[in-house]
Amino acid sequence: MKWKIANVEIDNQIVLAPMAGVCDSAFRSIVKSMGCGLIETEMVSDKAIMYGNWKTKEMLYMTDYERPISQQILGSDIKSLTFASKYIYENTNVDIIDINMGCPVTKVTNRSKAGSALLKDPFKVKSIVESIVESVATPVTVKIRSGWNKNSINAVEIARIIEEAGASAITVHPRTKDQGYSGKADWTIIKEVKENISIPVIGNGDVKSCFDAKRMIDETDCDAVMIGRAALGNPWLIKESVDYLENETLPSEITIEERIEMLKRHVNLLVENKGEAFAIPKMRTHAAYYAKKLPRTIELKQQIFKMNTKEDLFNLLDDYLDSL
Repeated sequence: MKWKIANVEIDNQIVLAPMAGVCDSAFRSIVKSMGCGLIETEMVSDKAIMYGNWKTKEMLYMTDYERPISQQILGSDIKSLTFASKYIYENTNVDIIDINMGCPVTKVTNRSKAGSALLKDPFKVKSIVESIVESVATPVTVKIRSGWNKNSINAVEIARIIEEAGASAITVHPRTKDQGYSGKADWTIIKEVKENISIPVIGNGDVKSCFDAKRMIDETDCDAVMIGRAALGNPWLIKESVDYLENETLPSEITIEERIEMLKRHVNLLVENKGEAFAIPKMRTHAAYYAKKLPRTIELKQQIFKMNTKEDLFNLLDDYLDSL
């Protein structure tokens, strides 16, 4: 089902979560090939952009193939967040700018007073959103959590403020900052937010299968579903979810050969984008996720982590397949 965030048309109801250290262009391209409706990038720091950090600016690389694409920014200072948003708008192909008000990591919330720490300051939330909306022509969205802790569940209040400030959509991860990624996501909070605002609501949290995606939409009436950690090493989940939501197509088993070929494809994309010296060390983490669903997982992971070149890694994978 097609839907829109302001003037941005999105082909289906599946959205890739902005996972730090994961959602680079290589991974995003794979997810896009699985039919993902909207791609979110990993977050970038507003201060790093303001001070011209070259590594952060490299993270802004994106291709037209990945569109529609949303770039997430992180920070708490209105001036630097606005500067970073304008820089992204003027220097990338971005379709949407997303503000991170949900990150629960302590160094982000305590040191930078960013991420989910902003949920404690509704007035600042309003000021940040208003400033960024006024500074760019792209739609602005916000990702939030249910609240700071179990005693301060304020997602509905924050969502109303975000809508009033001019945002075009909101993503709700219904865990508190204190929960981090533990415990269970309370989908009733997504439903409550949806009932209290008129802009699109994207639900996030505990979507591990295409059946979960459908159930979240049915139970919360959210406009779309964001999938994150469950897609690591399993990009087929994106296609399965799109197909099930669109046509009620049941997922088919992914073969060992398909998993190995996808791992190789991921390596090739990383090498193409970043070079072999960067790609192989980074790919070790991704490869560990792909290996989770393969026979002799522990042994394979241990061997993968010893590989230093693409040729060695591919030879290892070929030998592994031959040994099965």
